[in-house]
Amino acid sequence: MSYPSQTQAAVIGAGPAGLMAAEVLAQGGAGVTVYDAMPSAGRKLLMAGRGGLNLTHSEALPVFLARYGEAMQHLATAITALPPDNLRQWSEALGQPTFVGSSGRVFPKAFKASPLLRAWLRRLDSMGVQFELRHRWTGWEDDGRLSFQAPDGKRVVDARATVLALGGASWPRLGSDAAWVETLTAKGVRIASLRPANCGFTVAWSDVFRDRFEGHPLKGVALSFGSRTVRGEVMITRAGLEGGAVYALSAHLRDAIVSSGQAILRIALRPDLQLNALTERLAVPKGKQSFSNWLRKAAHLSPAGIGLLQEVAIASGNALSSLSPAPLAELINAVPVKLNGLAPIARAISTAGGISFSEIDADFMIRRSPGTFAAGEMLDWEAPTGGYLLQASFATGAAAGRGALRWLSELESSK
Repeated sequence: MSYPSQTQAAVIGAGPAGLMAAEVLAQGGAGVTVYDAMPSAGRKLLMAGRGGLNLTHSEALPVFLARYGEAMQHLATAITALPPDNLRQWSEALGQPTFVGSSGRVFPKAFKASPLLRAWLRRLDSMGVQFELRHRWTGWEDDGRLSFQAPDGKRVVDARATVLALGGASWPRLGSDAAWVETLTAKGVRIASLRPANCGFTVAWSDVFRDRFEGHPLKGVALSFGSRTVRGEVMITRAGLEGGAVYALSAHLRDAIVSSGQAILRIALRPDLQLNALTERLAVPKGKQSFSNWLRKAAHLSPAGIGLLQEVAIASGNALSSLSPAPLAELINAVPVKLNGLAPIARAISTAGGISFSEIDADFMIRRSPGTFAAGEMLDWEAPTGGYLLQASFATGAAAGRGALRWLSELESSK
């Protein structure tokens, strides 16, 4: 069954970018309908809030913008128009005041996504925004109308302006399955290949290490790759490594693996100890203690840290217990772990790649599809965790909404 309907502005995707675009459009007086393939809105936002919703970051805006690397020049205008302080005010206006954590990250005081999302959806409802859920976008008809697979069959929608906010390719079960890539590619839109970002990596652990230490954290460590070093926590998984410190280096590790098939990540298990101080501790006689127990007491290492040392030593053909204090100290603060692959993109926190910025204009309109705008993770940018992901999604959603408003105004004035 196919039945036509009309809407002034269609927003496809009910995530942070899409909902922000809908709010901006509705504030500007446009009639807005949000379409989403899922049975409810904001599913990935709720997922992001499971560990505390990191909305943005409190650092100075120039430093903040630099986190986006090469994409900074393309995102700066949108983020400057909706900067972190304004996003915090927006959250507070929804009844969700924020606070700055010890790391500078910004969270709602409720530390959850659900109260914010509920309040946001109530606001959008009060503004007249309509929702059509379980509507999967399948592209355009020959006459330019939007086509959806709806619960009762095919639906065709005539929209005067469209904002695409369909996400990347991570956590596809929550809606961002990247099916749009094929649709836009067929229209000639250049799209950088989607790749995992803020992701884990695979390591060829031995069965003994995998079975013993899967799910164990390495806390207070420092990770180094090339000239970059980050502090944080690492989680040992059955397949390799995950965790905040790994994610902070993931873009560089990913590119190295894509280029050469592997990357050597170095882990300092006691980064606060200078080499000579650690060497002195390891010079203490072992006595009748087992080697592992002596190492635990002398260097204050966790069982997982000792297990990692043993794993690396065995792989290199050396016995850990045969090392003298100085080489052992060096190893403890530079454990080489060979990463041989990327965790699946479906499990990544976010994705890199997407619509090339050369394909969109200053209003985030796709040049090859006049009246169609794009926002959020559909665009070719990436950022580390820390609030940068959501901030750019909100900001580009607002920018695309403003662009769509201008488009609608120009259509009206041309009548």
